[in-house]
Amino acid sequence: MLLQITEPKGKNQEIPEYLTKAIGIDLGTTHSVIAYVKEGVPEIIPSQEGKPLIPSVVAYQNNEVLSGDEILDLQTNVVRSIKRLMGRGLDDIQTLQGIMPYEFQKDQDNQSLLRLNIDGQLKTAIEISADLLKKLKRDAEAYLGHPVTQAVITVPAYFDEAQRAATKDAARLAGLDVLRLLSEPTAAALAYGLDQNKEGVYAIYDLGGGTFDISILKLEKGVFRVLASGGNAQLGGDDIDLLIVDDYIKKQNKSIESQQDLKKLLQLAKKLKEALTENETAGFEDYTLTKTAFNTLIEPITNQTITLFKQTLKDAQLQANDLNGIVLVGGSTRIPYISESLEQAFNQKPLADLNPDEIVALGAAIQAHGLTEGANHLLLDIIPLSLGIETMGGLVEKIIDRNSPIPTAKMQEFTTYVDGQTAMSLHIVQGERELAKDCRSLGHFEFKNIPPMSATMPRIQITFMVDADGLLIVSAHEETTGAKQEIVIKPSYGLDETEITQMLYDSINHGEDDLNQRFLIELKVEAQSVLTALEKALIADKDVLTNDEKNEIVLAAEKLTFLLDSSNRDDIQLALTLLEEKAKPFVEKRLNKALSSSIKGISIDQFK
Repeated sequence: MLLQITEPKGKNQEIPEYLTKAIGIDLGTTHSVIAYVKEGVPEIIPSQEGKPLIPSVVAYQNNEVLSGDEILDLQTNVVRSIKRLMGRGLDDIQTLQGIMPYEFQKDQDNQSLLRLNIDGQLKTAIEISADLLKKLKRDAEAYLGHPVTQAVITVPAYFDEAQRAATKDAARLAGLDVLRLLSEPTAAALAYGLDQNKEGVYAIYDLGGGTFDISILKLEKGVFRVLASGGNAQLGGDDIDLLIVDDYIKKQNKSIESQQDLKKLLQLAKKLKEALTENETAGFEDYTLTKTAFNTLIEPITNQTITLFKQTLKDAQLQANDLNGIVLVGGSTRIPYISESLEQAFNQKPLADLNPDEIVALGAAIQAHGLTEGANHLLLDIIPLSLGIETMGGLVEKIIDRNSPIPTAKMQEFTTYVDGQTAMSLHIVQGERELAKDCRSLGHFEFKNIPPMSATMPRIQITFMVDADGLLIVSAHEETTGAKQEIVIKPSYGLDETEITQMLYDSINHGEDDLNQRFLIELKVEAQSVLTALEKALIADKDVLTNDEKNEIVLAAEKLTFLLDSSNRDDIQLALTLLEEKAKPFVEKRLNKALSSSIKGISIDQFK
């Protein structure tokens, strides 16, 4: 243990309060919220315009950056819902271009990096998000009366490695040190559990502007433990707005002529949606929508969230009647039909004791206070999808399983496949399938300086470390030389809008096929290893065999080699067994030869 020795602090050495005072930020798709803890109680920090909900919008006008309520009714060069583009590359964005009214452009240096063309200005999602965070930082500083340098920022539970890293980068650009990236449902549970002094098992149903999360947590004596999480990082109020726009276009027999038209219609749809929260009918121009028709329109989205909810309950090995409550989070849960559907599906009325728009920020503030000034609660979050590496034959070896508590570190030992191998390429993947091609590629890691030994002799320890923010660090260590390397996995892309959920469904639907495929590949890898070893042995010790013995072994080896292209496991196993039987006398003769050679010239008297 290392101890840091310092001089006792005098009055003039006291640390200024603002250096330890941290804020919580709910960086939302539609609105963002700031909070801090005052005298042990979390409170919302209003914007400089006096509003608790700060629009998550940024505008670029005449070399000036405007954000939040500063924009007012400005319609041109305004970026909304930037959260949906965080950590995403050009390949990922193809599925979003129909609903994101922006022009995308490649980056000359990094072809996978996404840039938005805003009236001739090229901006990354990270830069735009940073401009929004700068506004939130200014608002907090104006309200508190001192500089703000530290924050806990919330992210959807199903944000992947790239999306979390992008959020951290944006905060750094804004001048904020991120104490922790906290999952939104966990933040909500923290605020709800401490405010209501609740214990038990709760579901946090979080439907915001652009994301949906469902987490099952157990609250017990100050410990907040996430049992399972599910969701869709591209499902929320924006998609409901799009459904209204699509319905408007069909009924009015109109078309969208420009990006500006789409932006305008999405804004009108959003206002209509909000009006239907309290009214039976609402509309714009010549278009009218009743609450009943609206409920029918959004039923597919509501059903999708309920399906994910049920799957997450199953992952937690719980039934609906095991829940002590369903906590509503996110502005989209204000839609009455959402609450009604949940009550019907799970036989209990959802809880809305705290403001669903503010609860996440309040939880972030509590965690920020705890990390800087101490707390009597403990958060145990989880990782949503398994992490592993690709092994021989394209198989996935899972290092950390999904729903494992974080932070965590797990090590597994691997070795080389061929003689003299001095480097190893590690392919890091994320997902639940058995084959690497069916999982999400996170990055590659070249481990060099492996001592040249016979195959299977080196002992290489691969360690996966996931920190409290859910970010992954991979390290490799070779025991013989002590060589060590590590890499922070930070891909320049993210998961597409349905990929995470689809991964889980695919792992269930294709489970048996995946296992059969895995067994086949493992058998082929074993067979190839036997063939390689046998080939070397025949070259080294062919003199111990008669021609007939050698021919029998060669014929059996040729048959096995031919079957390596087959998909019939039984045929390959029979051919491998036959080869091992034919080679058994050869193995025994090699062993006798080696023993004879080792004791040649040694008198038996030496052993007396």
